[in-house]
Amino acid sequence: MDKIALITRKYLKEVPEIRPGMFVRVTEKIKEGKNQTFEGIVIARKHGKGINATFTVRGFVANQWVEKIYPLHSPNIEKIEILKVGKTRRAKLYFIRELPQSKIKKKLKI
Repeated sequence: MDKIALITRKYLKEVPEIRPGMFVRVTEKIKEGKNQTFEGIVIARKHGKGINATFTVRGFVANQWVEKIYPLHSPNIEKIEILKVGKTRRAKLYFIRELPQSKIKKKLKI
């Protein structure tokens, strides 16, 4: 087995299968020891299943759309909850950025 794979295997976490179109709630640790939650739609998943895997979540916070990119196996992420699953036909949902909030659920077939 590859030496890099042996070293990174101990840092991989058990995470649920995340796909674009899912509504998720991500709970992450912040410096003060408190937890912060972010809720939104997964619009992209990149870099495979290894230690470098990331996913992008787009959510509505304080009357603004916000996108956050999370490393999938980060020790700062406490848990990832899947709230709803949307049916999509694309791997990257970047077209959602131009849609109004009322049409997103219709496009994702929820």
